[in-house]
Amino acid sequence: MNTMQMNIGEAAKHSGVSAKMIRHYEGIGLIPKAARSYSGYRTYATGEVHTLRFIRQARNLGFSIKQIEQLLGLWRNQRRPSSKVKALAQEHMAELDARIAELQAMKRTLQALAEHCHGDERPECPILDGLAASARH
Repeated sequence: MNTMQMNIGEAAKHSGVSAKMIRHYEGIGLIPKAARSYSGYRTYATGEVHTLRFIRQARNLGFSIKQIEQLLGLWRNQRRPSSKVKALAQEHMAELDARIAELQAMKRTLQALAEHCHGDERPECPILDGLAASARH
């Protein structure tokens, strides 16, 4: 296996995860603290970059940090039952369905408000009135 060492900028480039997020993931313990060069710079091996790619893909799919921690544990455990991975994915899909329903409801409300707004030079605006009414509750 290639054990090429790279600095944080190179790791960011190869993983698609920004250097800021790499430091953040280290800070919260999602990934182990990086090894340091003699001059004190963080260094990353190819395997660590592969883990960063895994994290990036999981984030792209909307998994939370807590879920990613679980996924990483399952990914690293070659004896894991795939049923645990599937259950985690199904739980996340249910969360996404709930978020989609919330977004659709928000869109319907905004669409109804926008349809009642003339969008002309008059100052009356049902959109602002609707927002103000919601703010009073």
